[in-house]
Amino acid sequence: MWYSPDDLLALLIVATGTLVQAWVGIGFGLLAAPLLYLINPAYVPGPVLLLGWVLSLLVVIRQRCQLNWRRVLPAMLARVPGSWCGALLLLYISSWQLSLVFGTSLLLAIWLSSRRYTLKLNSFNLSISGFLSGLMGTATSVGGPPIALLYQYESRKVARNEIAAFFLVGTPVSLLMLAWGGGVAWIGWPLVIKAMPGLFLGYWLSRQLESVVDKDNIRVLILFISVLSAAVVLWQGVMEGLDLNRLASLWRS
Repeated sequence: MWYSPDDLLALLIVATGTLVQAWVGIGFGLLAAPLLYLINPAYVPGPVLLLGWVLSLLVVIRQRCQLNWRRVLPAMLARVPGSWCGALLLLYISSWQLSLVFGTSLLLAIWLSSRRYTLKLNSFNLSISGFLSGLMGTATSVGGPPIALLYQYESRKVARNEIAAFFLVGTPVSLLMLAWGGGVAWIGWPLVIKAMPGLFLGYWLSRQLESVVDKDNIRVLILFISVLSAAVVLWQGVMEGLDLNRLASLWRS
């Protein structure tokens, strides 16, 4: 299989995003999606979502004996109506408006969290977080922070494993809802296949990192990645709202 310079750069991006998410629990979509989009817009959202699903599958297979499936089940079930509502919103509300609302709401949630307003990891809160993750993930392609913020006081391995299980079930739901709403016309299998070596490399590197750095408290990392996610969502909303291409054409006329 021939790899162009752009393909090699995509491999590096996928490997880096995989390394972060396989160690922390979130971060692949945040790091990979905007950079891969610059290389080839066809990477987003189908191939990025599918690569993220494969990563979740790898984590779940390796950590299946340490997973508390019963605890994370409410979040999985709530993701379904959340994803449906996200796809429905896209039919009636502009994506840039949703990005502004969700980005601002996420920043507020992060601020409250930083002020020690904590939520217990129970079935009710998991259901709310799962619903919001599905809603935000389908509408903006950034669905990790709503569920990750609930796990910020858990150990790194517990957070990573249960978030991976959540995405294993939730990502196909989002893909189906996006397809129903016309948001995913095709998966882009050639791009996925070419990027797979980068995913396996990143996953292998995460295992090496785990054997060297066994940090258990990842609250700061989760908050940092969540702030970046909110910033990306807000930036997308602002850019789409301004519609710079349209403004430029009006200026020229």
